[in-house]
Amino acid sequence: MKSIFCFFLPASFYKIVATAISFYYITSASAFNKNNLNDTTPMSTQKEAILFIENIKDLKSSAYWPNVNPNLFLRNLKENIYTPLSIYEGSNTNFCGYAALSYLPLHDDPLGYAKFMLQLYEQGKAKIGTAFIQPSSEILQAAGTLKYKGVLDIRPADQVWFLSLADHFKGYVNFFNRHYDAGDENTFWASVNYAKFNRMVRKLFNYTVNTRGYDLIHPHINDLYEYISNKMKEGTVVLYLNNAYLYKKKHNTVRPAIPTHFIILLDIIKTGDFITIIYWDYGFRSLRQITPAFLKKIVFGISCCTKKLSHE
Repeated sequence: MKSIFCFFLPASFYKIVATAISFYYITSASAFNKNNLNDTTPMSTQKEAILFIENIKDLKSSAYWPNVNPNLFLRNLKENIYTPLSIYEGSNTNFCGYAALSYLPLHDDPLGYAKFMLQLYEQGKAKIGTAFIQPSSEILQAAGTLKYKGVLDIRPADQVWFLSLADHFKGYVNFFNRHYDAGDENTFWASVNYAKFNRMVRKLFNYTVNTRGYDLIHPHINDLYEYISNKMKEGTVVLYLNNAYLYKKKHNTVRPAIPTHFIILLDIIKTGDFITIIYWDYGFRSLRQITPAFLKKIVFGISCCTKKLSHE
């Protein structure tokens, strides 16, 4: 039989231990609550951002971004702040995911966006949310040189923003191409899969992101219209969808049944047997009238981005 050793200690010892444990839990709970109270989504107004950006009269050339024209950079920032819906992914690029998430800071925290972009321009690195962005030398050289991308050619601030995000965040779609080479803005290097998009929103802007969907499988939701309508009451809704079907012009052409695009849903209305969606698709608002079946066919992911508010 194994011996059993019992230790008898003074009652005062147990009181000390109990007090220490209680103190630990109280201080831990206080710290937890304090962190929760401070865990808010940064917010500012367009007016605050305009006052900030208009005080910058002369932007000098950056030692880190040799091909970025300072005057065009500042003008680009002002355009984004004054007309946030004008930001554009560029023609024939894979920057749509980065353009879509830009909607959030430009509407909810334009001052934070402007300060981050100026710091990134002047110092070659900057922190936004919990992400520390320090672009590679290839990115520093490439920004300002993209050509044949439509209006993106003359918007170097957007080139800096998109290229830096694509350089920093990686998903499984980047497995075979993780380092930038000229022209990679058109390849999988710049692509954004669904999980990567949601992760970027959380890390960059500190939103709560409620998600339904996958990269290759439609979400199993009985009434998609009702679900999306309810989510729009909670926050900004981003749809991950099959863009080839949404803008399909030649209906006899076979298109791959995979999601390729992110859009910001501005409104959704059901009238009879049809659903009208109003959405922002980088540079302009669009409107489409579709059937519930077609909505299910094109939607692969639904992300509801909700601001974290302080309860103090």
